[in-house]
Formats: sequence, structure tokens, C-alpha cells
Amino acid sequence: MTVLDGARERWVRSGDVELCVAELGDPRQPTVVLVHGYPDSKEVWSEVAARLAGRFHVVLYDVRGHGRSSAPSPLRGGFTLEKLTDDFLAVADAVSPGRPVHLVGHDWGSVQSWEFVTVERTEGRIASFTSMSGPSLDHFGHWINRRIKRPTPRRVGQLLGQGAKSWYVYLLHTPVLPELAWRGPLGKRWPGILRRVEKVHGGDYPTASLPADAAHGAWLYRDNVRPRLRHPRDDAYAHVPVQLVTPLGDAFLSERLYDGLEQWAPRLTRRTLPAKHWVPRTRPDRLADWITEFVTTVEGGRTEVAASGRHADRFGGQLVLVTGAGSGIGRATAVAFAEAGARVVAVDRDAESAARTAELSRLIGARQAWAEAADVSDEQSMEKLAAKVAAEYGVVDVLVNNAGIGLSGSFFETTPEDWKKVLDVNLWGVIHGCRLFGRQMAERGQGGHIVNTASAAAFLPSRVLPAYSTSKAAVLMLSECLRAELAGQGIGVTAICPGIVNTNITSTARFAGVDAGEEKRRQQRSALLYGKRNYPPEKVADAILEAVVHDRAVVPVTPEARGAHLLSRFLPRASRRLARVSPPL
Repeated sequence: MTVLDGARERWVRSGDVELCVAELGDPRQPTVVLVHGYPDSKEVWSEVAARLAGRFHVVLYDVRGHGRSSAPSPLRGGFTLEKLTDDFLAVADAVSPGRPVHLVGHDWGSVQSWEFVTVERTEGRIASFTSMSGPSLDHFGHWINRRIKRPTPRRVGQLLGQGAKSWYVYLLHTPVLPELAWRGPLGKRWPGILRRVEKVHGGDYPTASLPADAAHGAWLYRDNVRPRLRHPRDDAYAHVPVQLVTPLGDAFLSERLYDGLEQWAPRLTRRTLPAKHWVPRTRPDRLADWITEFVTTVEGGRTEVAASGRHADRFGGQLVLVTGAGSGIGRATAVAFAEAGARVVAVDRDAESAARTAELSRLIGARQAWAEAADVSDEQSMEKLAAKVAAEYGVVDVLVNNAGIGLSGSFFETTPEDWKKVLDVNLWGVIHGCRLFGRQMAERGQGGHIVNTASAAAFLPSRVLPAYSTSKAAVLMLSECLRAELAGQGIGVTAICPGIVNTNITSTARFAGVDAGEEKRRQQRSALLYGKRNYPPEKVADAILEAVVHDRAVVPVTPEARGAHLLSRFLPRASRRLARVSPPL
């Protein structure tokens, strides 16, 4: 049984073809029309459609010649953008006769949808457009012409790069061979290719009609690509708000292809995803969230989503959980993600501090922010937290295991109780977070990112920080191991290694082997040192966001952390000699 088996089905006549249309959700709600690409049928949208159906009237249709829709006769000339526009208007009139629809397109569904939102005869029938992995052929044509007429080394490189990515377009223009390949070995192997290359799992997709769909769909390219690229329209301006979703790992389209798109789509919202081409199958949660946010915004009379900041295109609407979020690096990180439009779960042992961070996150831009009290060293407390977050807020997209405590003292002055306390928080807290929330990410199968806060102390031995350095070195190695294990599932793992940062860790750090008075004096001396250094936690938060965006493995943040990292790699003997020096505390 497929997700679309429960859909209401109808056939809509458009010229010489019958289009198979499926509907989900309440027809009284805003209508969202999902248009599939090549060589797909409407089932490519089934996961996204199921997630949208609770909020919207969701409509999917098989493009002419695909799925259960009939093919034009003859095929040549039957797939022009003009005829595809006729089909869309016929569907829109049938499913939403008195109200404009919100349009979503992927691949060739996006290519043809650009035509729909830029021609005069569709004005008033479309409320918004979400585009992914499919440019306007007119915009593409002008993009090529600009680089040919005014070449620079960079522009020529972009042109050659996109030309290489478009290799399949040339093959689809050859006569007969594409049809033979799709109806023969390629059609049989395509599901396996998608699984291996794109990590697309089966279910109700692709359907048994794939070989015929792909053979018919070759005419989408033959009827449109060369005519439009040679003679692109000069009036291809979008008359609706546009949301552009760009998968950064798309093997077929360069991100540079959308440079200057604001010229053609003035009301443009950009989003980026660390994913490959088939995002409707690999990232349905993220797409459903972004579509919901965009449609709701447009329905509310606004044309821009609320996310702001440098990374708003990347984190808008994502769910980010930060432990140790009550102060310092944790609070700064939660607020930084909030500014980028993420939904934030601020976790801290101190419920009041967590609530304050959640409040700050909402004030600075988070669409939603929650506070949760949990002890990261307590396995049962973390299990309850993970279950609650998954049930009430969803699967976490970014996990930041930041909670930690400090401990100074020689090895023989450090008691077993001291060791247990440090390892329980600094190491086991990270293990619990990675195990519980990382497993949820892996089981969802839509990628994610884990950030573990280690320390510059992970790089260098120290005579006064044996327990602390050991815990942070273990976090660093754990992160490296997890990164290797989870890479195939699209989950990145980063170890953040700050040096001396101006946080309140000095006021809570313990000093083994001394009485309470001496411990207090050393805490004050450490706080004074950290205060004079005055490296703000906000800079560490910025480094964390950058690390997630660029999927970095190990990130030393402060100058001394970068120096320690280099010393450990290239001058290990010097680092061991340095470890013998006792700091003046």
C-alpha cells in the first residue's frame, strides 16, 4: 500500500491528453500543487504530500506521458512549455476554481513551473512558487549569454562546470537511444542506482511506469531546451513570491546557476540543503517545513519568511537542540541558531537558565523555542528528554552537545569521585546525546549534524588538567569515530575545540587537592585570566554554525587552540615538553 492509496483521484482533460490527479487533505484549506520532474511520476512527492496534508489541500498530478496520465500523439511537439501550461491551468481550474494555488516543482516540474509563474495568462491563478533543482530555461539562456558575451576566467569556469553537469541533456537529444536504454537495462537498474548514488529508498517510488515515463519524458528536453536557450524570453519575470531551495550536492545543477535570480524574481527567499538532487525523497521533513512556512507566510499577506541572519537560508525552520544552553557557549550557540531562523530546544540542568535562553531565542528570531531541564550525565534523564523532544517537537536536525565542567589538579590529587564527575558530564553526556538523538537522526534517514564541544585541551597533555584533558580528548576521538560511521547516512559530526573563552566555567570549575578557601582563590584567579583574555562565546557560536554549514570535522576556535592543534600535529615532542610547565595559579 502506498502513501497515495488513500488519495482522492480524478481525471482532468487538457487538449488531447487525460491527466491523472490525486488529492489529499481538506479542500477548504489553501491548495498546494506538487509538480514532479524527470523521469519521475507524482509518487516522487508521496512523502512530502503526506506531511503537508494535515495543513493544506494537496494536489499531485502525473505530467502528460507520465504515470497514469495519457501521452500526446504524436510525441514530437506534444511536450512544449505552452502545452504544459495548458495542463497546469486545467488542473488548477478543476481542483481550486475560485482560489489561486501554491505551486511546488522539482527538477522538470520546477522548469515548467517557472514558465507558469512568468507568463501573463496564469496571473491570478498562482499564489506562490517553491522551486527546487530546476531553473527557468529563459533565465538559463540569459545566464549562458552573459558568460559568452562578457567572458572572465570565473564566468568561463562556471559555464564549463555547468556544461559538464548537463551531460545527460546531450544524450537525451539523441534519437531512439534514450528510449531503448530506458525500456531496457537502464529502466531495470534505475531503482538500484538511486539507492546507491542518491540514498533514495524504495517504497512506492519509483513506480512500474518508470521505463515508459522516462522514454516519453525525453521529449520534454527535445521540445524545449534548444529553442529556449537559443531565444530566451526577455519578459520572464515571476509575478508571485518565489522560494528557491538549492541542494548543495546536486550532481546536475550548479549553485552558481541561480546567481542574479533576484533580477527575475524580486520577491525571492533562498534556502540551501546539504543534500543531493532527489530531495523530495531524501529530505521530505525539511521540504514540508519550508513549504508550510512559506505558504503560511504568503497566505498571511507577507512575502518573506521570518528567518534572518547570515545563515537563514540554511537553518530556517530546522530543529536545533543545545545542551549546557543556560549560559556561555551554549547560550550563545542557541541564540545564534535562533537568529538564523532555527527552532531551538535549550537544555540545561538549571531550568531557570534554560528558560531564559529560550526566551532570548524567541526574541531574536526563533520561530519557536523551548526550555528543557535535564542532567546530561544521567542516562534516564537523557532518555526521557529524547523521547519528549521526538514526540513534541520532532527529530532534531542539529545536535550541539555542549554541557561540560572543569577540573584542575594533578593526577594523584584527583580522586575517583572527581574522575567520575568529570567523565560523567564531559564524556558520558556527549555519549548519551549522540546515542539517543543521533539514533533518531539515523532512523529518520534524512541527514543531520552533531556538534560536540571538546577543547584545546584535547590536543595537548597537561600536568594540571589530566582528567579534563582526558575527557575532552575522548570527545574528540568519539567525534572522529562517529563522523566515519555516520558519513554514509548524511549525518555530519564536528568536534569544536575552543581555547580560553570568557564564560562562567571558571566559577564552577573544581580544583582537586586543595581546601575550599584555596579553591575559591584559584577560581577567582582563573576568572580574572579568562576575563582579561575576553574572547566572547559568540565567536565560538559563529564557528559552530560555520562548521555545520561546511561540514567541518575538527574546528580549533581561538588562536591558542589553533596553535595547540598545529603543535600536536607537527611538533609533538615540543608539546610534551610544554606540558611539564606548571601554570601560576
